[in-house]
Amino acid sequence: MRARLMLAWFASAAIVAAGNAAEVTREAHGTSDAYAEPGVALAWAVLRGQNEAATQVVVRIVADPRRYAMVTASGINPFSQHKQPLLPATPTAGGVDIRAPRAQFGDFPRSEIRFYGPAATSRPETPALVVFYLGVPDTTPEFATEAAMNSYLGDRIARLGSGAGGKAP
Repeated sequence: MRARLMLAWFASAAIVAAGNAAEVTREAHGTSDAYAEPGVALAWAVLRGQNEAATQVVVRIVADPRRYAMVTASGINPFSQHKQPLLPATPTAGGVDIRAPRAQFGDFPRSEIRFYGPAATSRPETPALVVFYLGVPDTTPEFATEAAMNSYLGDRIARLGSGAGGKAP
C-alpha cells in the first residue's frame, strides 16, 4: 500500500512539473536593431524630430497571432526597478509599433517586449517570450521622414522573414 501511495505521489508530482514547465517564460537578449525567430520579428528605427524632445524611437513588431496573440512593452530602470509602460496589452494581428521619446531610454534603458500565447493555451500574466534590450541598439538607423522610416522597417521585417525560410512571422 505504501509503495502505491509513493508511486501515485511521484506520478502527480511529474504531472504538476510538466504543467509548470509549459508556463516557463523564455527570455532572449536582443542585441541589434532587428530580431527574429519563428513566429516573431521586430526592427528598430529612430524618427528624428525638429529637436531631441520630438525624436522618437520606433520598434515595429510582426508576429504570428496563432503563436503570440498579445504583446506588451515596458521600459525599466535597472537600479530602481521602476517601470514605464511603452505599450499596453495589444493584439499582434496586423503588426504593432511601439513609439517612445528617445529621451526616455536614458531613464529606463532596459526595454522588455513581452509576447503572450493564444488565450486558450496561456495565462495572461505569464508571457511565452520576453525579448529584452539594454538601451537603443547602436545599429539603429535614423530617419528624417515617416515615409522613409516606414519603408525601411517594412523592408527590414521582410528580409528577416526571408532569412527564416521565406516566411514572415
